[in-house]
Amino acid sequence: MDGLPTRESYPGLVVMPESAAEVREIVRLLHLTGTPFVARGAGTGLSGGAVATPDTVLVALTRMNRILTIDPVRRRAVLQPGVVNARLSEATAPHGLHYVPDPSSQAACTVGGNVAENAGGPHCLKYGVTTNHIVELEIVLPDASVLRLGSPHGEPWGPDLVGLFVGSEGMFGIAVEITVRLEPVPESIRTMLADFPTVRAASEAVSAIIATGIVPAALEMMDRACVAAVESSIYAAGYPTDAAAVLLVELDGGADAVEAEAAAVASLLLERGARAVRSASTPADRARLWQGRKKAFGAMGRIAPDLAVQDAVVPRSC
Repeated sequence: MDGLPTRESYPGLVVMPESAAEVREIVRLLHLTGTPFVARGAGTGLSGGAVATPDTVLVALTRMNRILTIDPVRRRAVLQPGVVNARLSEATAPHGLHYVPDPSSQAACTVGGNVAENAGGPHCLKYGVTTNHIVELEIVLPDASVLRLGSPHGEPWGPDLVGLFVGSEGMFGIAVEITVRLEPVPESIRTMLADFPTVRAASEAVSAIIATGIVPAALEMMDRACVAAVESSIYAAGYPTDAAAVLLVELDGGADAVEAEAAAVASLLLERGARAVRSASTPADRARLWQGRKKAFGAMGRIAPDLAVQDAVVPRSC
C-alpha cells in the first residue's frame, strides 16, 4: 500500500538498488523476461502509483539517497531519487538556499517520488510544483536504455521532455539522477493565522487577497473538523477549535515589502469577517503553525482506519 490505506497489495519480489548501474541491470533483466515492474520511493503518495501486484517486481529506490553535488553559485543540486525532500533543504540551507516544493509528507517523501507524482505543497501557490523546479533528469527506460532529458541550464529547444516525464508516475521509466533548481531563502517571512465564523467568509477572504494582486507564498484553509482532529493529536498547533475555518497566510520577500503586504492582508482579513489575526512571533511558532497543517492527514487518520482523500478543484467566482 501507499499513503492511502484503501488499496493493499503485495509485490512478487522487492529489489533495492544502490546505484544507477544496478537499476539499469535490474531493468535489463526484467525486460528480457517480460516481467512488469513498479518503481517506489517512500510510498507516501495517494494515487497508488507505487503499489505493485503479485506478478510485479517492486524497485524500491530508498537506498539511492545521496546528494551528489550542490552548486550554490548556479543554484543547482544533483541528487539520487531516494533523497528525502526535507533533507535537501537542510543540506542547502548553509548556502542560503532551499528546495521549494514542500509536500505535507516532506519529512518522509523522496524527491524521486515527488518527480513521479509532480508533487506540490502549500508553497506551490507562488513558486509552482515539482515540474517548475526540475531542470535535468537521467532516466532508465523500460528497455534498460539510458536517456538524459533537459540540461543544467533548463530545457533545450524542442519539446519539454522533462515536463512530460515529471508526473508520469513511473510509466515512462525510472529517474536515477535528478538536477533541481534551488531558490534563495527569503529575506523575510511572515506567517499569519486567521480564524473565521464560517467557511464561506474564509473562502471569500482568499478571493479578496488574490484580487488585490498580492501573491502569498502559501494560502491554506482548514475547516472545523480538520482543526479538531489536529488539535486532539500530538500535532496540536494552537488553532482555535471553536472556529468554523482557519486560514494560514504566508508572505515572503524583502523585509519592507513583506511588512506592507502583511498590514494590507491583516486589514483585509478582518474586513472579511476574521475574528482574530495573529502572526507567528518566532521561527518555532511558524514551524508549529505549519506542522498542524502538514500533519493534518495523519491526524485525520486517527479517526478511522480507512481514510479516502481527494484533491478537488473549484473555480473561484468573481
